[in-house]
Amino acid sequence: MKRKLVLIGILLVLVIAAIWAAFTAVNLSINTALNPLQHTNSQLGTQVSGLLHPTPTVIADPVTIINQVQALARLETIRYTVEKVITAQTNQGVLGPLFGDRLLFVAHGYVIAGIDMSKIKPEDLWLAGSVLNVRLPAADVLVAPVDNDKSYVYDRQTGLFSKGDPNLETLARQVAEQEITKAALEDGILAQAGANAQTYLLWFFETLGYKQINFVAPTP
Repeated sequence: MKRKLVLIGILLVLVIAAIWAAFTAVNLSINTALNPLQHTNSQLGTQVSGLLHPTPTVIADPVTIINQVQALARLETIRYTVEKVITAQTNQGVLGPLFGDRLLFVAHGYVIAGIDMSKIKPEDLWLAGSVLNVRLPAADVLVAPVDNDKSYVYDRQTGLFSKGDPNLETLARQVAEQEITKAALEDGILAQAGANAQTYLLWFFETLGYKQINFVAPTP
């Protein structure tokens, strides 16, 4: 009797094992069959998502960015610091020791040059294929003041009967401002200002999405 029960138990175990193996094989076949379909559905979903939510490529229209460029107004791109010694005098000559007036004025000033971006017009920016062409205004001196805090009268000599010309120092300051500007121009400040403007605006246009920028010489 015991032997029969053991045999029946063994048979039940074998039957259960066979059923489990068959069930596992069916699941494996189903998964194998469904994998290509699931992969295709995943790819299709990615493509649909790409169509519905594409990654944008933004290129600003040149006419539109005119306002952005003009908003920069005066683009200061270089600053020179200049020192000049100015001699101003009146009534010099034989009677100078009696009625003359003479001073030495040491002038410290600075010259800022750049480009007036408000002068840019719509026809100064245009696209040729993927190239953005830019015609900038000519560089110019924007400000050239005398630094009153650092400028001073080094020496002044008045004649024996002269009270001194009250306008002489003012005239010296005016001439100093002109000479400071002249010195900066002779040193090539405008060429450097134009080059610096192009360097800055190259970065500016690239941030707007343009990859190729061509700067055209300004119209004389």
